Amino acid sequence: MILTKTRALVMRVVSVSLICMGFAQVAPAGMIGTSQLLENEARAESLTRIEMLLARDDVGQQFVALGVEPALVLERLNAMTTEELLALEHRFDEQVAGGDALAIIGTVFLVLLILELVGVTDIFKSI
Repeated sequence: MILTKTRALVMRVVSVSLICMGFAQVAPAGMIGTSQLLENEARAESLTRIEMLLARDDVGQQFVALGVEPALVLERLNAMTTEELLALEHRFDEQVAGGDALAIIGTVFLVLLILELVGVTDIFKSI
């Protein structure tokens, strides 16, 4: 009797399994091109570098001072295309920390020269 019930149960499980096998979802597979793979890697690297720059405390404080939530910035970064991320990263790379030293030296010299010509200071008297 137990053997008969067990066989009936096994037959039902096997029947349901065979019927459900026909409903299995098929995942479409395709080849991933090298260019797409490289683009995805470039995007991930660029996004990581930009997120590291934006994760600094002084940058976060500046966002808050300007009324921008850092979470919103990260959300918008994730929505950018690869080309936009690379352009943004390139703009970050172009920025010089502290500005252009030659321009600062030239500006200071020009200010001192104007002050000397107007007669406010006597900086070049000893020269």
